[in-house]
Amino acid sequence: LSTGKIYQSVIEKERMGDYLGKTVQVVPHVSDAIQEWVLRVAKTPVTQFSTVLHHASTSWFTKKDKPPEVCIIELGGTLGDIESMPFVEALRQLQEHVGYKNMCFIHVSLVPMLGSPSEQKTKPTQHSVKQMMQLGLRPDFLCCRGKEPLEAGARTTLSTFTSVPERAIISIHDVSNIYRVPLMMMEQDLPSMLVQRLRIKPLAKKGRSYDKVSNIVSLAHSKLMKSWTKLADSVDDPESECVIGMVGKYCDQGDAYLSVVKALTHSAIATKQRLRIEWIDASDLENEDTNDNAAWQRVKSCDGIVVPGGFGSRGFDGKVSAIRYARESKKPFLGVCLGMQAAVIEYARNVLHRPGAHSSELADTDLLEGVEDVVIFMPEGDRERMGGTMRLGARETVLVDDSLARKMYGSDKVMERHRHRYEVNPDVVPDLEDAGLKFVGKNTDESGERMEVVELPQSVHPYFVGAQFHPEFTSRPEKPNALFLGLLQASKEVKLQQQEQQ
Repeated sequence: LSTGKIYQSVIEKERMGDYLGKTVQVVPHVSDAIQEWVLRVAKTPVTQFSTVLHHASTSWFTKKDKPPEVCIIELGGTLGDIESMPFVEALRQLQEHVGYKNMCFIHVSLVPMLGSPSEQKTKPTQHSVKQMMQLGLRPDFLCCRGKEPLEAGARTTLSTFTSVPERAIISIHDVSNIYRVPLMMMEQDLPSMLVQRLRIKPLAKKGRSYDKVSNIVSLAHSKLMKSWTKLADSVDDPESECVIGMVGKYCDQGDAYLSVVKALTHSAIATKQRLRIEWIDASDLENEDTNDNAAWQRVKSCDGIVVPGGFGSRGFDGKVSAIRYARESKKPFLGVCLGMQAAVIEYARNVLHRPGAHSSELADTDLLEGVEDVVIFMPEGDRERMGGTMRLGARETVLVDDSLARKMYGSDKVMERHRHRYEVNPDVVPDLEDAGLKFVGKNTDESGERMEVVELPQSVHPYFVGAQFHPEFTSRPEKPNALFLGLLQASKEVKLQQQEQQ
């Protein structure tokens, strides 16, 4: 939920006459729109983990049409920022509307270690809670970030000056990996206190304060937490290291490829590997001399290569060169969105011997129709308007039997999310397939047939896959996306085979 979505919703309502000509104001119109959005999402059914179950033997999976018992809302940013003020006010009003027993607030704050000898300082948290209370929100829990576990004295001081019970002040200190944070919260009995604070039946105890209950939720021995603990342990005890080369154009911006990095991390955990990413600027690979180029040496040292999505012509030829190297050296490769389009263009240039093959998005000159225009603008697109004209959202892809993608997904139909304006030209697909490049995933809708997944047979290459959609968006720690998982598995197997041959 973003500010832009809320303002757009409010403007559309005003245009439709929903406000009967009244002056549109932050309160009540914007704040009401935020509350309506939150309440609608809170009632949206989820596929699993919807309820807190008190019987360890009971299945954790629930019916798909069952609404969740708890909705977690994260209000990002810093208290006091002007951007978040309408959201703060909306949440204050929301607690009034749904009732104190049905909504609680958890405040996350930093408790730094300063001085010599170092000492935990609680003043920043005290002041942030004071600011929070001035805005009409009263925290029920404090989650205190820091390098070391929260000391008893600091906990007592915080409780005194914030009126938050000591047991409800949770230490979120540094641990070996992020997946241990939920386990750390469980050790401090946060689930039990939350159940009591929100009066979740039948577990909540009647007439008891939320900080006075303990162990009313038995999650430690549940199937869910056992699998989560196993996941956290596997991160700390990998069998080997895997180096993945990320060939992109935004390598100096840490968050640009965050979803891709997380998807790789999930797959590295599943394959019991320690992930190390080599950030390689695609522009540095445009020099064809691979021996005297430091960037090319880094590419050669990687166990696998990923070319993620992006826009614009800068570094594109470097991506194409990296893909050619991955194909010819049989190094595991995954291309996402533009990376998939670059893989098709590389194949057309170097296997079909069409040096002018390009994307109509990036080419400086007119392309020979049906021969060089390998990637084209989607027919239903709007060239005049840039905003809101992408092919967005989850769409079904049908996978060919006996394909590598079909094997990895374990299904002939998958739903993946899209974000693109250009697509592989269907007119050049027959020539590419005759030359050995297989389009094994296609989407058929009212606008025609789309090329969604491309791959080389495993008899030719251990793992060469490209996807027009963004598989990283559906990856989860407990269930990595199939295409990223296949990349990490292939990288591990190829590395082991090379070690055995040495």
